Amino acid sequence: MNDYLTAIFLGIVEGLTEFIPVSSTGHLILATELSGADPDEWAMFNVVIQLGAILAVVYQYWGTFWSAGMGVLRREREGLMFARNILLGFLPSAVIGFALYESFEAMLGNPGIVPWALIIGGFAIIAIERTAKPRDEGRGVAELPLGKVLAVGFAQCLAMVPGVSRSGATIMGALAMGINRKTAAEFSFFLAVPTMIGASTLEIFTKYDELMVGATRVGWDEIAVGFVVSFIVALVVIRAFVAYVSRSGFTPFAWYRIIAGSAALAWLTFA
Repeated sequence: MNDYLTAIFLGIVEGLTEFIPVSSTGHLILATELSGADPDEWAMFNVVIQLGAILAVVYQYWGTFWSAGMGVLRREREGLMFARNILLGFLPSAVIGFALYESFEAMLGNPGIVPWALIIGGFAIIAIERTAKPRDEGRGVAELPLGKVLAVGFAQCLAMVPGVSRSGATIMGALAMGINRKTAAEFSFFLAVPTMIGASTLEIFTKYDELMVGATRVGWDEIAVGFVVSFIVALVVIRAFVAYVSRSGFTPFAWYRIIAGSAALAWLTFA
């Protein structure tokens, strides 16, 4: 596949999957294999285009972030509580991710983990959807209690296993805590900003030389194309996703995970 077509393809995959509960990392691993691209050469590309998807969150919720930032500077209660909840939700993955970075990094080189994580995660979503009883219908992110915020933060750590899905882990963790679907989805989006920036920074810092070798092979123009594509696609997905899950829930994504995981398992086994 042509490098620019590969960049567009992987950018679309990242944008489509970063914020829905299907695992963007798992899909990028499988998509890289499917495209025939060398995972080492495209490693820097896959790190940078995730920041394009994160930029889509900042763009979509710029008013929320701006109000929270001004609220912190003015010592206003709502702004302080919003910032507190985002930082507290980010803390478990920051600590555990840094401490166990090498162990989780080793899993990224094993595509065989992804199908099983997709399938198991799909059944977990179905189970939580059927048993969860949202009790925080009127609460937004700033009003969430500390215990629930921390529990969601620990749930996010499960996403360090490729195929689990960061958004899936945080959203399902929130639903299990009784948080309503809309707030669960938005909390997942907001947590993505410090989490993905931190993860990308750690990845670049620890593997800079290796990533730069790949970047010189792929080229910064392909990286720029993938970044822009992931931003545009993620922006569309974010706007549609909250409206959809507020009406229909997450079960369709669970069945997608089970079907996609089964197909990927068959492909990796027999192809």
